[in-house]
Amino acid sequence: MKVKVYADRMSQPSRAVIIFCKVNGIEFDEVLIILAKRQQLSPEFKEINPLGKVPTIVDGRLKLFESHAILIYLSSAFPSVADHWYPNDLSKRAKIHSVLDWHHTNLRPAGYVMNSVLAPFLGGSLDSKAAAEAEQILTKSLSTLETFWLKGNAKFLLGSNQPSIADLSLVCELMQLQVLDEKDRLRLFTPSKKVEEWIENTRKATQPHFDVVHKTLYGAKDKVEKQRKMGTTVSKPAFQSKM
Repeated sequence: MKVKVYADRMSQPSRAVIIFCKVNGIEFDEVLIILAKRQQLSPEFKEINPLGKVPTIVDGRLKLFESHAILIYLSSAFPSVADHWYPNDLSKRAKIHSVLDWHHTNLRPAGYVMNSVLAPFLGGSLDSKAAAEAEQILTKSLSTLETFWLKGNAKFLLGSNQPSIADLSLVCELMQLQVLDEKDRLRLFTPSKKVEEWIENTRKATQPHFDVVHKTLYGAKDKVEKQRKMGTTVSKPAFQSKM
């Protein structure tokens, strides 16, 4: 029986889980849950995940949510998954967990993206104060990635030359910044050259699946740029989802 993956590809953790399955040859059925239509709050979906969030997986009798838990489970349950994603070495696993735990409270650019770009597309208003506060946290997190988590000349986190679930999770998170204006992306990433290289390394290591799964986000970026050039906004674009 295939794993069922309930996801919305505008959701960064959903993308991480889908890419991971594709890269590692895990057979799955993708069930689209459109967050913009609030399908995650339907009674049918809440029977699967009472918290009403994606991604969620069902594997036999197991119903599991929270993307980090899902990635750890898939790494452990499927023999096709290469060891570097979630090593058998307990010390290496512990270090991966440390990055994932740090991720939850630090590297979350959604607030900045929402308050600096996307709010008008949802019928809301930009909040410069909230955007400035979120940008401070994001800038600090990018600096921490640059100077601490990306060690030496290694291509991936924690001094590794192969990607782990932490690399995939964090890179998918940062890809949400694609919807920003080019000058804002440059301002954020210019001090973080190693971060830019790491993002590209992770993208290349998971091709062609990385770009295929991110097509929805790339489409959202194009729509935002088109609306920006026109100087108009729309109330509820089809691409929008919960971050």
